[in-house]
Amino acid sequence: MHLLLEILLFLFMVLYSFLEALVKLFIPAKKKSIRGEIVLITGSGHGLGRAIAYEFARQQCRLVLWDINKHGVEETAEECRKLGATAHAFVVDCSKKEQIYSNASKVKQEIGDVDILVNNAGVIATTDLLSTKDDEIQKTFDVNILAHYWTTKAFLPTMMKNNHGHIVTVASAAGHLVAPFIVAYCSTKFAAVGFHRSLTDELSALKKDGVKTSCVCPMFINTNFVTGSSARLMPPLEPEEVAKRVMKGILTNETMIFVPTFLKITAMLDRFLPTRGVKALWRLNGLKFDVVVGYKDK
Repeated sequence: MHLLLEILLFLFMVLYSFLEALVKLFIPAKKKSIRGEIVLITGSGHGLGRAIAYEFARQQCRLVLWDINKHGVEETAEECRKLGATAHAFVVDCSKKEQIYSNASKVKQEIGDVDILVNNAGVIATTDLLSTKDDEIQKTFDVNILAHYWTTKAFLPTMMKNNHGHIVTVASAAGHLVAPFIVAYCSTKFAAVGFHRSLTDELSALKKDGVKTSCVCPMFINTNFVTGSSARLMPPLEPEEVAKRVMKGILTNETMIFVPTFLKITAMLDRFLPTRGVKALWRLNGLKFDVVVGYKDK
């Protein structure tokens, strides 16, 4: 095709995309049914993972719950059963590749092929970089991003074979925006966003459009994950409200789920404003959370 025609086609597609997005603001997207599907959620023993599990239980899914905390994951499973869903609890350390692969094999043999994978497990160290221990940095990367590779490699082949499934990557606002004293965490969440976008593009290139992907990017959530968090423009969210928004995004095959929604605008401003303007924006937001600063000249 002639280059000029391709440019005109590109401009037409851009205009069409804007019009489509405008229409979707007023016409609710059709929701798919996931009743009876097998859903595996990592880090489901507490916080957002637990709240997401409850939402899937209300959809009458078959739940496979992974967490490093035995008591927490079994408690989540019991509550899911009270909501009418079947739930299986597994104690899994997502920083250990061998544990991920061995438990994935057990899930396939004992329960069945996973239809929806929610990579939610995460850890954080709220310290300045020089005071963050090497093993804390390693574990942050092992859990927050590398585990996504191992779980996806374990369960994606069957999804691709059936051209049906959904990979949910729980990232963070910190995958688009940065803050001091969580350098390792921000790095892994940027990586998680990149993982999601690259995987989405690869599935499209392989013509596996039946395998959907979603990336969840919330602001800080009101759990014990990060303590003492506050902000003027974007206060901490409750896990239940985030989980409901996540479920809505999954049922409508939304690829990037910002919570709250206007976080998308903030992310755009962060990219387009001059550096001084970005700093002024974050001073206005006034984000604070409990940190330990060990650097001597702090």
